[in-house]
Amino acid sequence: MQMTMRWFGTGYDTVTLEQIRQIPGVTGVITTLYGTLPGEAWEREAILALKKDAEDAGLSVAGIESVNIHDAIKTGAPERDKYIDNYITTLERLGEAGIRLVCYNFMPVFDWTRTDLARKRTDNSTTLAYNQKLIDSLEPGALNDSISSQSKGFVLAGWEPGRLGHLKELFELYRGIDREKLFANLEYFIERVMPVCGKYDINMAIHPDDPAWPVFGLPRIVTGKEDLLRITGFTGDTHHGVTLCTGSLGTNPANDIPGIIRTLKGRIHFAHVRNLRHNGPGDFEECAHLSGDGSLDMFAIMKAFHDIGYDGPVRPDHGRAIWGEAAMPGYGLYDRALGAAYLNGLWEAIEKTAPGG
Repeated sequence: MQMTMRWFGTGYDTVTLEQIRQIPGVTGVITTLYGTLPGEAWEREAILALKKDAEDAGLSVAGIESVNIHDAIKTGAPERDKYIDNYITTLERLGEAGIRLVCYNFMPVFDWTRTDLARKRTDNSTTLAYNQKLIDSLEPGALNDSISSQSKGFVLAGWEPGRLGHLKELFELYRGIDREKLFANLEYFIERVMPVCGKYDINMAIHPDDPAWPVFGLPRIVTGKEDLLRITGFTGDTHHGVTLCTGSLGTNPANDIPGIIRTLKGRIHFAHVRNLRHNGPGDFEECAHLSGDGSLDMFAIMKAFHDIGYDGPVRPDHGRAIWGEAAMPGYGLYDRALGAAYLNGLWEAIEKTAPGG
């Protein structure tokens, strides 16, 4: 596997490439052109400049997260082909630059949902958290206002003000879009982009829904093993695959994450590995990566990746805010660096104790 770190780019991220380079075992970044809007075709020069920034710091661009999907594609609107054509142009330019992985999601309206960006834990760290009872008491606009007020001035991925400033219109777009229509619109998109992915050897890796159930009545179609098997079954082209996010799948305690990993052998192109703690039904908080700090068995998860011969990029996912760091919620340096070191340690132990290790 290749240990990586998400980096939002100069001008957006408080964490620098120089700092990432100093984390033992981290050799690449997962990055994006953060200022682009869904539906835009990425400029070739901007892609090359982003890649040069990483390589000048001694890191590779291991993948892009995300080339966001325009809502017209998700809803199957008449203008969707225009935006898919732009997406294909972006994939061509990424392929020409030698970038072979794109992580994306197909979640309606909200990219991910939390109710608290700084829930205080018993160790006085703060973390991202979710409470279904609070969601049930709020209107979408009130949640958007709450998240904006907690964002510490950062533009959060998936919560861009320019887009979510039109929540009523967005919800109207998704009126009548149920699970089956969303599945069909995803399949249409995959069929359109697979030829260019094959040409440039680009792996498209869909990210699970977060949390793994409907929010505000919006459909979710990437929630567990059955959904993932259905989606990967759209085509036999293995460039169409999955970002295995343990935290998103782990929001549902019924999901057997090591089992899902083994089931999807050959179709996992990227891994987000993090832990979370369940406090009760519909109430969870993100925690340190250490197994004992949360509800997920991180050793069993990493062993499952090893057992299937996974050799793609891995990144520690959201971290707590610790040691007084001021950073984008979930994306500070310190706790994610600890997570990378911990996951690398688990991997080394698994490799050395495996038969023939």
